[in-house]
Amino acid sequence: MPIVCATNFSDAAQRACDAAALLARKAGEPLWLVHVLLPDSVRAFGKPLTEAAEAALGDEARRLEKTGAQVQRTLLTGEPAAALQEFAKKQKATLVVTAEPSHDTPFLGLGGTMDRLAQSLEVPLLVARDVPALEPWARGERPLRVMLGVSRSLPFEAARNWVKGLRKLGPVEVVGGRVFWAQEEAVRLGLEHPLGFGDETPALRQALEKEAAALMEPLSEGGKPARVRVEVGMGRIADHLVSLAAEEKVDLLVVGTHQRRALGKLWSVSHHCLRLAKMSVVSVPVQAAVQGTDVELPPVRTVLVTTDFSELADRAIAYACSLTPPGGTVHLLHVTPQATAEQQAALKQQLEQRVPRAASQGGRKVELAVATGHDVAGVITQAAERLCVDIICMGTHGRTGVVRAVMGSVAQAVMARCDRPVVLVRKPTA
Repeated sequence: MPIVCATNFSDAAQRACDAAALLARKAGEPLWLVHVLLPDSVRAFGKPLTEAAEAALGDEARRLEKTGAQVQRTLLTGEPAAALQEFAKKQKATLVVTAEPSHDTPFLGLGGTMDRLAQSLEVPLLVARDVPALEPWARGERPLRVMLGVSRSLPFEAARNWVKGLRKLGPVEVVGGRVFWAQEEAVRLGLEHPLGFGDETPALRQALEKEAAALMEPLSEGGKPARVRVEVGMGRIADHLVSLAAEEKVDLLVVGTHQRRALGKLWSVSHHCLRLAKMSVVSVPVQAAVQGTDVELPPVRTVLVTTDFSELADRAIAYACSLTPPGGTVHLLHVTPQATAEQQAALKQQLEQRVPRAASQGGRKVELAVATGHDVAGVITQAAERLCVDIICMGTHGRTGVVRAVMGSVAQAVMARCDRPVVLVRKPTA
Protein backbone atom coordinates (compact mmCIF):
# COMPACT_ATOMS: atom_id res chain seq x y z
CA MET A 1 0.00 0.00 0.00
CA PRO A 2 1.38 3.42 -0.95
CA ILE A 3 2.65 6.38 1.04
CA VAL A 4 1.18 9.77 0.16
CA CYS A 5 3.27 12.93 0.44
CA ALA A 6 1.84 16.42 0.11
CA THR A 7 4.05 19.17 -1.32
CA ASN A 8 3.77 22.88 -1.97
CA PHE A 9 7.35 22.97 -3.38
CA SER A 10 8.79 24.87 -0.39
CA ASP A 11 12.11 23.94 1.23
CA ALA A 12 10.23 22.32 4.14
CA ALA A 13 8.05 20.38 1.69
CA GLN A 14 11.17 19.17 -0.12
CA ARG A 15 12.51 17.79 3.15
CA ALA A 16 9.17 16.08 3.78
CA CYS A 17 9.38 14.50 0.32
CA ASP A 18 12.85 13.21 1.16
CA ALA A 19 11.46 11.57 4.32
CA ALA A 20 8.53 10.07 2.41
CA ALA A 21 10.84 8.69 -0.29
CA LEU A 22 13.14 7.24 2.36
CA LEU A 23 10.25 5.39 4.05
CA ALA A 24 8.72 4.25 0.77
CA ARG A 25 12.05 2.86 -0.38
CA LYS A 26 12.60 1.14 2.95
CA ALA A 27 9.10 -0.38 2.88
CA GLY A 28 9.27 -1.29 -0.81
CA GLU A 29 6.05 0.62 -1.44
CA PRO A 30 5.14 3.21 -4.08
CA LEU A 31 5.14 6.91 -3.21
CA TRP A 32 2.38 9.23 -4.39
CA LEU A 33 3.52 12.84 -4.70
CA VAL A 34 0.52 15.18 -4.43
CA HIS A 35 0.04 18.90 -4.93
CA VAL A 36 -3.35 20.54 -4.38
CA LEU A 37 -4.42 23.72 -6.19
CA LEU A 38 -7.06 25.98 -4.72
CA PRO A 39 -10.19 26.33 -6.89
CA ASP A 40 -10.06 30.15 -6.76
CA SER A 41 -6.47 30.12 -8.01
CA VAL A 42 -7.36 27.80 -10.87
CA ARG A 43 -10.26 30.04 -11.90
CA ALA A 44 -8.09 33.14 -11.68
CA PHE A 45 -4.96 31.88 -13.49
CA GLY A 46 -6.30 28.94 -15.49
CA LYS A 47 -4.09 26.76 -17.66
CA PRO A 48 -0.75 28.56 -17.02
CA LEU A 49 -1.03 27.79 -13.29
CA THR A 50 -1.93 24.16 -13.92
CA GLU A 51 0.95 23.68 -16.36
CA ALA A 52 3.43 25.31 -13.98
CA ALA A 53 2.26 23.08 -11.12
CA GLU A 54 2.49 19.97 -13.32
CA ALA A 55 6.04 20.92 -14.34
CA ALA A 56 7.14 21.52 -10.73
CA LEU A 57 5.53 18.25 -9.64
CA GLY A 58 7.33 16.40 -12.43
CA ASP A 59 10.69 17.90 -11.47
CA GLU A 60 10.21 16.88 -7.83
CA ALA A 61 9.14 13.35 -8.82
CA ARG A 62 12.25 12.91 -10.99
CA ARG A 63 14.46 14.16 -8.16
CA LEU A 64 12.98 11.58 -5.76
CA GLU A 65 13.24 8.78 -8.32
CA LYS A 66 17.01 9.27 -8.28
CA THR A 67 16.99 8.11 -4.65
CA GLY A 68 15.55 4.76 -5.73
CA ALA A 69 11.93 5.45 -4.74
CA GLN A 70 9.06 4.37 -6.98
CA VAL A 71 7.24 7.69 -7.47
CA GLN A 72 3.85 8.50 -8.94
CA ARG A 73 2.39 12.00 -9.00
CA THR A 74 -0.99 13.69 -9.23
CA LEU A 75 -2.36 17.22 -9.25
CA LEU A 76 -5.59 17.81 -7.36
CA THR A 77 -7.95 20.76 -7.02
CA GLY A 78 -9.88 21.59 -3.87
CA GLU A 79 -9.43 22.36 -0.20
CA PRO A 80 -5.98 20.83 0.53
CA ALA A 81 -6.78 18.80 3.65
CA ALA A 82 -10.07 17.44 2.31
CA ALA A 83 -8.57 16.59 -1.10
CA LEU A 84 -5.60 14.81 0.48
CA GLN A 85 -7.81 12.90 2.89
CA GLU A 86 -10.06 11.71 0.07
CA PHE A 87 -7.08 10.77 -2.13
CA ALA A 88 -5.34 8.86 0.68
CA LYS A 89 -8.53 6.92 1.36
CA LYS A 90 -9.02 6.11 -2.33
CA GLN A 91 -5.43 4.87 -2.67
CA LYS A 92 -5.64 2.93 0.64
CA ALA A 93 -2.50 4.72 1.79
CA THR A 94 -0.72 3.55 4.93
CA LEU A 95 0.83 6.93 5.76
CA VAL A 96 0.49 10.59 4.80
CA VAL A 97 3.59 12.78 5.01
CA THR A 98 3.58 16.57 5.14
CA ALA A 99 5.98 19.37 6.01
CA GLU A 100 6.08 21.21 9.30
CA PRO A 101 4.27 24.57 9.38
CA SER A 102 6.33 27.60 8.51
CA HIS A 103 7.61 29.53 11.52
CA ASP A 104 5.95 32.59 10.00
CA THR A 105 2.55 30.85 10.21
CA PRO A 106 0.40 32.30 13.01
CA PHE A 107 0.29 30.03 16.08
CA LEU A 108 2.56 27.44 14.39
CA GLY A 109 0.00 26.10 11.99
CA LEU A 110 -3.11 26.24 14.18
CA GLY A 111 -6.04 25.78 11.81
CA GLY A 112 -3.75 25.19 8.82
CA THR A 113 -3.51 22.24 6.46
CA MET A 114 -1.42 20.12 8.85
CA ASP A 115 -3.89 20.77 11.66
CA ARG A 116 -6.89 19.85 9.50
CA LEU A 117 -5.17 16.73 8.19
CA ALA A 118 -4.50 15.57 11.74
CA GLN A 119 -8.21 15.91 12.51
CA SER A 120 -9.55 14.14 9.43
CA LEU A 121 -7.12 11.43 8.28
CA GLU A 122 -7.94 7.80 8.99
CA VAL A 123 -4.27 6.83 8.59
CA PRO A 124 -1.15 8.02 10.45
CA LEU A 125 0.22 11.48 9.66
CA LEU A 126 3.97 12.13 9.65
CA VAL A 127 5.10 15.73 10.07
CA ALA A 128 8.69 15.61 8.85
CA ARG A 129 11.45 17.55 10.61
CA ASP A 130 15.19 16.94 10.86
CA VAL A 131 15.05 14.41 8.01
CA PRO A 132 18.87 13.81 7.97
CA ALA A 133 18.45 12.12 11.38
CA LEU A 134 16.48 9.34 9.64
CA GLU A 135 19.08 8.61 6.97
CA PRO A 136 21.53 6.51 9.06
CA TRP A 137 18.62 4.21 9.95
CA ALA A 138 17.62 3.98 6.29
CA ARG A 139 21.19 2.96 5.41
CA GLY A 140 21.17 0.33 8.16
CA GLU A 141 23.89 2.07 10.14
CA ARG A 142 22.01 2.36 13.44
CA PRO A 143 18.57 1.77 14.97
CA LEU A 144 15.89 4.42 14.71
CA ARG A 145 15.35 6.14 18.07
CA VAL A 146 11.63 6.47 18.80
CA MET A 147 9.67 7.85 21.75
CA LEU A 148 6.10 6.60 22.13
CA GLY A 149 3.64 8.63 24.19
CA VAL A 150 2.14 6.22 26.74
CA SER A 151 -1.42 6.26 28.08
CA ARG A 152 -4.23 3.80 28.72
CA SER A 153 -6.27 4.55 25.59
CA LEU A 154 -7.26 3.13 22.22
CA PRO A 155 -5.18 5.74 20.34
CA PHE A 156 -2.11 4.62 22.31
CA GLU A 157 -2.76 1.00 21.28
CA ALA A 158 -3.00 2.13 17.65
CA ALA A 159 0.28 4.05 17.98
CA ARG A 160 1.97 1.08 19.68
CA ASN A 161 0.89 -1.20 16.83
CA TRP A 162 2.25 1.31 14.31
CA VAL A 163 5.64 1.23 16.04
CA LYS A 164 5.57 -2.59 15.93
CA GLY A 165 4.98 -2.34 12.19
CA LEU A 166 7.86 0.12 11.85
CA ARG A 167 10.19 -2.53 13.28
CA LYS A 168 9.55 -4.65 10.21
CA LEU A 169 11.48 -2.05 8.18
CA GLY A 170 14.57 -2.04 10.38
CA PRO A 171 15.85 -1.97 13.98
CA VAL A 172 14.02 0.47 16.26
CA GLU A 173 14.92 1.49 19.81
CA VAL A 174 11.74 2.49 21.64
CA VAL A 175 11.40 4.44 24.86
CA GLY A 176 7.97 5.11 26.33
CA GLY A 177 7.14 8.58 27.61
CA ARG A 178 4.48 8.70 30.35
CA VAL A 179 3.64 12.14 31.74
CA PHE A 180 1.04 12.32 34.51
CA TRP A 181 -0.81 14.76 36.75
CA ALA A 182 -0.09 13.54 40.27
CA GLN A 183 -3.36 14.57 41.93
CA GLU A 184 -5.52 13.06 39.18
CA GLU A 185 -3.62 9.77 39.14
CA ALA A 186 -3.71 9.47 42.93
CA VAL A 187 -7.52 9.66 42.78
CA ARG A 188 -7.72 7.09 39.97
CA LEU A 189 -5.47 4.63 41.78
CA GLY A 190 -6.88 5.20 45.25
CA LEU A 191 -3.54 6.28 46.70
CA GLU A 192 -2.49 8.99 49.12
CA HIS A 193 -2.61 12.42 47.53
CA PRO A 194 0.70 14.27 47.10
CA LEU A 195 0.98 17.51 49.04
CA GLY A 196 1.63 19.72 46.00
CA PHE A 197 0.64 19.63 42.34
CA GLY A 198 4.22 18.92 41.26
CA ASP A 199 4.88 16.37 44.01
CA GLU A 200 4.52 12.60 43.92
CA THR A 201 4.59 9.79 46.47
CA PRO A 202 6.77 6.67 46.14
CA ALA A 203 3.64 4.49 45.98
CA LEU A 204 2.20 6.59 43.15
CA ARG A 205 5.40 6.45 41.12
CA GLN A 206 5.73 2.70 41.66
CA ALA A 207 2.14 2.07 40.52
CA LEU A 208 2.50 4.24 37.41
CA GLU A 209 5.84 2.68 36.46
CA LYS A 210 4.25 -0.76 36.76
CA GLU A 211 1.30 0.31 34.60
CA ALA A 212 3.53 1.94 31.96
CA ALA A 213 5.75 -1.15 31.80
CA ALA A 214 2.68 -3.34 31.25
CA LEU A 215 1.45 -1.07 28.45
CA MET A 216 4.87 -1.15 26.75
CA GLU A 217 5.36 -4.90 27.18
CA PRO A 218 4.23 -5.75 23.60
CA LEU A 219 7.24 -3.75 22.37
CA SER A 220 9.75 -5.79 24.40
CA GLU A 221 12.41 -7.55 22.34
CA GLY A 222 14.40 -10.66 23.16
CA GLY A 223 13.09 -10.75 26.72
CA LYS A 224 14.38 -7.22 27.31
CA PRO A 225 11.59 -4.87 28.46
CA ALA A 226 11.11 -1.60 26.65
CA ARG A 227 12.43 1.39 28.58
CA VAL A 228 9.91 3.87 30.00
CA ARG A 229 10.32 7.43 31.28
CA VAL A 230 7.62 8.28 33.83
CA GLU A 231 7.53 11.98 34.73
CA VAL A 232 5.20 14.13 36.81
CA GLY A 233 3.87 17.12 34.90
CA MET A 234 2.17 20.45 35.45
CA GLY A 235 0.22 22.18 32.70
CA ARG A 236 0.09 20.66 29.22
CA ILE A 237 1.16 17.02 28.93
CA ALA A 238 2.45 17.67 25.39
CA ASP A 239 5.04 20.21 26.58
CA HIS A 240 6.57 17.68 28.96
CA LEU A 241 6.44 14.88 26.39
CA VAL A 242 8.23 17.02 23.79
CA SER A 243 10.88 17.88 26.39
CA LEU A 244 11.35 14.20 27.24
CA ALA A 245 11.75 13.39 23.55
CA ALA A 246 14.38 16.12 23.23
CA GLU A 247 16.25 14.82 26.30
CA GLU A 248 16.27 11.32 24.83
CA LYS A 249 17.48 12.73 21.47
CA VAL A 250 14.97 10.64 19.57
CA ASP A 251 14.58 10.76 15.80
CA LEU A 252 10.81 10.29 15.91
CA LEU A 253 8.02 11.01 18.39
CA VAL A 254 4.91 8.83 18.00
CA VAL A 255 1.58 9.70 19.63
CA GLY A 256 -1.94 8.38 19.35
CA THR A 257 -4.79 10.81 18.72
CA HIS A 258 -8.50 11.13 19.50
CA GLN A 259 -8.62 13.80 16.74
CA ARG A 260 -10.22 16.31 19.06
CA ARG A 261 -11.78 19.42 17.57
CA ALA A 262 -12.62 22.97 18.67
CA LEU A 263 -11.91 23.48 22.40
CA GLY A 264 -10.87 19.85 22.71
CA LYS A 265 -7.56 20.82 21.13
CA LEU A 266 -6.63 22.68 24.31
CA TRP A 267 -5.82 19.38 26.05
CA SER A 268 -4.96 17.32 22.97
CA VAL A 269 -1.46 15.87 23.36
CA SER A 270 -1.09 14.99 19.67
CA HIS A 271 -2.23 18.45 18.52
CA HIS A 272 0.45 20.27 20.49
CA CYS A 273 3.18 17.69 19.79
CA LEU A 274 2.66 18.10 16.03
CA ARG A 275 3.09 21.85 16.36
CA LEU A 276 5.82 22.16 18.99
CA ALA A 277 8.23 19.22 18.61
CA LYS A 278 11.65 19.79 17.06
CA MET A 279 11.85 16.24 15.73
CA SER A 280 9.59 14.41 13.28
CA VAL A 281 6.21 13.42 14.74
CA VAL A 282 3.77 10.68 13.75
CA SER A 283 0.15 11.11 14.86
CA VAL A 284 -1.78 7.82 14.76
CA PRO A 285 -5.61 8.02 14.82
CA VAL A 286 -7.68 5.37 16.54
CA GLN A 287 -9.11 4.39 13.13
CA ALA A 288 -5.65 3.09 12.23
CA ALA A 289 -5.85 0.40 14.91
CA VAL A 290 -5.43 -3.17 13.72
CA GLN A 291 -8.82 -4.79 13.14
CA GLY A 292 -10.36 -8.06 12.07
CA THR A 293 -8.23 -11.16 11.62
CA ASP A 294 -4.95 -9.28 12.22
CA VAL A 295 -5.82 -8.35 15.81
CA GLU A 296 -3.46 -9.91 18.35
CA LEU A 297 -5.01 -11.88 21.19
CA PRO A 298 -4.72 -9.85 24.43
CA PRO A 299 -2.76 -11.68 27.11
CA VAL A 300 -4.47 -12.44 30.43
CA ARG A 301 -1.96 -12.59 33.25
CA THR A 302 -3.70 -10.96 36.20
CA VAL A 303 -7.34 -11.27 37.30
CA LEU A 304 -9.06 -9.39 40.12
CA VAL A 305 -11.95 -11.21 41.78
CA THR A 306 -14.08 -9.74 44.55
CA THR A 307 -16.02 -11.57 47.21
CA ASP A 308 -18.53 -10.75 49.93
CA PHE A 309 -18.20 -14.34 51.25
CA SER A 310 -21.45 -15.42 49.66
CA GLU A 311 -21.95 -18.68 47.75
CA LEU A 312 -22.17 -16.80 44.47
CA ALA A 313 -18.91 -14.93 45.17
CA ASP A 314 -17.16 -18.23 45.88
CA ARG A 315 -18.29 -19.39 42.46
CA ALA A 316 -16.69 -16.29 40.93
CA ILE A 317 -13.37 -17.12 42.65
CA ALA A 318 -13.26 -20.48 40.91
CA TYR A 319 -13.95 -18.86 37.54
CA ALA A 320 -11.25 -16.25 38.16
CA CYS A 321 -8.70 -18.98 38.83
CA SER A 322 -9.71 -20.84 35.66
CA LEU A 323 -9.29 -17.64 33.61
CA THR A 324 -5.78 -17.07 34.96
CA PRO A 325 -3.07 -19.01 33.08
CA PRO A 326 -0.22 -20.87 34.82
CA GLY A 327 2.28 -18.32 36.08
CA GLY A 328 -0.41 -15.65 36.34
CA THR A 329 -1.79 -13.93 39.42
CA VAL A 330 -5.26 -13.89 40.96
CA HIS A 331 -5.95 -10.93 43.24
CA LEU A 332 -8.72 -11.89 45.68
CA LEU A 333 -10.28 -8.78 47.22
CA HIS A 334 -12.83 -8.17 49.95
CA VAL A 335 -14.15 -4.66 50.61
CA THR A 336 -15.50 -3.69 54.02
CA PRO A 337 -16.65 -0.26 55.28
CA GLN A 338 -14.06 -0.27 58.06
CA ALA A 339 -11.91 -2.76 59.94
CA THR A 340 -9.24 -2.84 62.61
CA ALA A 341 -5.94 -4.60 62.03
CA GLU A 342 -7.24 -7.66 63.89
CA GLN A 343 -10.43 -7.70 61.82
CA GLN A 344 -8.46 -7.42 58.60
CA ALA A 345 -6.31 -10.39 59.61
CA ALA A 346 -9.44 -12.43 60.32
CA LEU A 347 -10.95 -11.44 56.97
CA LYS A 348 -7.77 -12.51 55.17
CA GLN A 349 -8.08 -15.91 56.84
CA GLN A 350 -11.61 -16.19 55.49
CA LEU A 351 -10.31 -15.28 52.03
CA GLU A 352 -7.62 -17.94 52.25
CA GLN A 353 -10.23 -20.58 53.10
CA ARG A 354 -12.08 -19.81 49.87
CA VAL A 355 -9.17 -20.31 47.49
CA PRO A 356 -9.62 -23.58 45.53
CA ARG A 357 -6.81 -26.11 46.06
CA ALA A 358 -6.28 -26.33 42.30
CA ALA A 359 -5.63 -22.59 42.08
CA SER A 360 -1.90 -22.93 42.76
CA GLN A 361 -1.31 -25.51 40.04
CA GLY A 362 1.12 -24.49 37.32
CA GLY A 363 2.71 -21.76 39.39
CA ARG A 364 -0.45 -19.67 39.54
CA LYS A 365 -0.30 -17.16 42.41
CA VAL A 366 -3.18 -15.97 44.58
CA GLU A 367 -2.74 -12.72 46.48
CA LEU A 368 -5.23 -11.76 49.20
CA ALA A 369 -6.27 -8.21 50.06
CA VAL A 370 -8.79 -6.49 52.32
CA ALA A 371 -9.70 -2.89 51.48
CA THR A 372 -11.88 -0.43 53.35
CA GLY A 373 -14.36 2.07 52.00
CA HIS A 374 -18.07 2.79 51.82
CA ASP A 375 -18.01 3.15 48.03
CA VAL A 376 -17.47 -0.53 47.24
CA ALA A 377 -17.52 -0.09 43.44
CA GLY A 378 -15.06 2.79 43.69
CA VAL A 379 -12.64 0.78 45.84
CA ILE A 380 -12.80 -2.16 43.40
CA THR A 381 -12.20 0.12 40.41
CA GLN A 382 -9.22 1.79 42.08
CA ALA A 383 -7.75 -1.60 43.00
CA ALA A 384 -8.10 -2.79 39.40
CA GLU A 385 -6.24 0.29 38.15
CA ARG A 386 -3.56 0.08 40.82
CA LEU A 387 -2.90 -3.62 40.20
CA CYS A 388 -3.03 -3.28 36.37
CA VAL A 389 -5.31 -6.31 36.12
CA ASP A 390 -6.35 -7.66 32.74
CA ILE A 391 -9.84 -8.83 33.81
CA ILE A 392 -12.21 -8.24 36.73
CA CYS A 393 -14.33 -11.20 37.79
CA MET A 394 -17.42 -10.67 39.95
CA GLY A 395 -20.49 -12.53 41.07
CA THR A 396 -23.85 -10.91 40.37
CA HIS A 397 -27.38 -11.75 41.40
CA GLY A 398 -28.73 -10.47 38.10
CA ARG A 399 -31.31 -8.23 39.73
CA THR A 400 -33.45 -6.17 37.39
CA GLY A 401 -36.12 -3.49 37.48
CA VAL A 402 -37.27 -2.08 40.83
CA VAL A 403 -35.12 -4.48 42.87
CA ARG A 404 -31.94 -3.22 41.17
CA ALA A 405 -33.07 0.40 41.54
CA VAL A 406 -33.67 -0.03 45.29
CA MET A 407 -30.78 -2.33 46.23
CA GLY A 408 -28.28 -1.19 43.62
CA SER A 409 -25.68 -3.31 41.87
CA VAL A 410 -21.97 -3.20 42.63
CA ALA A 411 -21.21 -5.06 39.40
CA GLN A 412 -23.17 -2.52 37.36
CA ALA A 413 -21.36 0.37 39.05
CA VAL A 414 -17.95 -1.22 38.41
CA MET A 415 -18.76 -1.71 34.72
CA ALA A 416 -19.85 1.93 34.48
CA ARG A 417 -16.67 3.27 36.07
CA CYS A 418 -13.95 0.91 34.84
CA ASP A 419 -12.84 0.40 31.24
CA ARG A 420 -11.25 -2.98 31.94
CA PRO A 421 -13.08 -6.17 30.87
CA VAL A 422 -15.51 -7.48 33.50
CA VAL A 423 -16.65 -11.10 33.69
CA LEU A 424 -19.94 -11.56 35.57
CA VAL A 425 -20.72 -14.90 37.16
CA ARG A 426 -24.41 -15.58 37.79
CA LYS A 427 -26.11 -18.32 39.80
CA PRO A 428 -27.53 -21.05 37.56
CA THR A 429 -31.30 -20.99 37.30
CA ALA A 430 -33.10 -23.90 38.90
